[in-house]
Amino acid sequence: MTKILFMGRKRLSANLLRFLSLQDSIEIVGVLTDSHLQGSPTTAAAKELGLPLYTFDTALEAMKEGRLKYDLGLSVLYWRKLRDEFLTTPHLGTINFHPALLPEYKGTGGYNLAIMDELSEWGSTAHYVDASIDTGEIIEVDRFPIDPAAETAQSLERKTMQALEPFAQRIIARAVEAQAKLPTTPNIGGRYVSRDEMEAMKQIHDGDDVEKKIRAFWFPPYDGAYVEIDGQKYTLINRQLLEEVAPKDSTSLFAGKANA
Repeated sequence: MTKILFMGRKRLSANLLRFLSLQDSIEIVGVLTDSHLQGSPTTAAAKELGLPLYTFDTALEAMKEGRLKYDLGLSVLYWRKLRDEFLTTPHLGTINFHPALLPEYKGTGGYNLAIMDELSEWGSTAHYVDASIDTGEIIEVDRFPIDPAAETAQSLERKTMQALEPFAQRIIARAVEAQAKLPTTPNIGGRYVSRDEMEAMKQIHDGDDVEKKIRAFWFPPYDGAYVEIDGQKYTLINRQLLEEVAPKDSTSLFAGKANA
C-alpha cells in the first residue's frame, strides 16, 4: 500500500482524488488544497471521500512531529513552494504535474507564452520536486497539437486540463508500481516567468501584434491585454471573442460580422 500526500486545486485535482481513492494499492493520508476559498472542488472531494485536510503549515508541523508519514507526494496545480520535510519525508519523492513544457516554460504564463511564441504544440510535464520551482528532473513530457492562430489562454488551459488528467493517472500508476523513483532526464535551461512579469506582459505597446496579444491573455474574469489611458487600464477584445461571449440566443440586428 503506497501512502500518498496529495497537493492540488481546481476540478482536475478533485477528479484525480476520486480516481486515486478507487485504487486498492493507494492510501491518501492527507490533502492540501485551497480550502480557504469558498467553492473549492478539491476541498469538496476530500470531504466527500473522508480524507484529512491540511494547510501547508499544519502538514509541515505534522511531518516534523512524525504524525504525517507518506511514501509519495503528488502536486497538481499546487501553488506553494515545497521545502524542508516536504522534500525529505517521501522516499519515492514528490511528483509535480506542471501544465507547460519543460524545460522551456517554467513558472507562470505558460499558456500566454505558447500563443505569443506561436507554438504548434503544447503539453504538460511530470517532474520531481526539488528545492526550487519547476527545476526538478523530468520524468516525461506529454504533448498535443494546437492552432497558434486561433488559441486563447482560456482555450489552451481547457485543452491542457483535459490532456493532463489521463497523463497524471498514467504517471502515478507507474510510480506506484515501480516503488522507486522513475527514470528522468535533466531539467536544464528554459525561461522562468514570475506572476509580476506575466502581468506586465499584458500591456499593449506600439508595434505589438494586438490580435495575438488579445488571444494570449484572454482568460475571463481576469484582466486581459490592455491599453492604458490617463492611468486607467482598459482590456481589449476582438470580434471572435466578442461573439463567443455573446448570448447564443441574441437577436440583435448587429450580431455577427461587423460588415454584415
